Amino acid sequence: MNQEITFIATLPATPHGARSARQLAAAQLADWGLPFPDAAQVVAELAANAVTHGRLPGRRFRLALTAAGATLRIEVSDTRAEHVPPPSPELPPTDAESGRGLALVAALADRWGVCVGPVPLKTVWAEMGPPGSDSPDPGFRDPVGGGSATRNVNP
Repeated sequence: MNQEITFIATLPATPHGARSARQLAAAQLADWGLPFPDAAQVVAELAANAVTHGRLPGRRFRLALTAAGATLRIEVSDTRAEHVPPPSPELPPTDAESGRGLALVAALADRWGVCVGPVPLKTVWAEMGPPGSDSPDPGFRDPVGGGSATRNVNP
């Protein structure tokens, strides 16, 4: 694919909305005929974080999928810019029931990061190449945070 195609959905900031985000992403990628088997899991984790940590009563979250060339960009935006995830996700204790979402995103995506703004928005994004491809920026390390994430604030 040489063109850029985008899918955008605004969903309720509820557990049902997070499940719907995953289902919509899987259906859209199948419709586009794109082979990104881990993308639905990345969407699920980012949407769950938006619902859990970015929720404000009456506000929704936004899912955007953009395919350009061999790269898929997943963006999940919410209205809690003051709740920015850490640059390097840490695993919780082994007996914890949650807290592994961004570690999964970091493991499945080629790179991920956060964009803040305009107020009150925060967008957590992840980029993936097709299965079996190397990252378009292999070995990328965040020079500020030392992690593998990019943190864009007010791009």
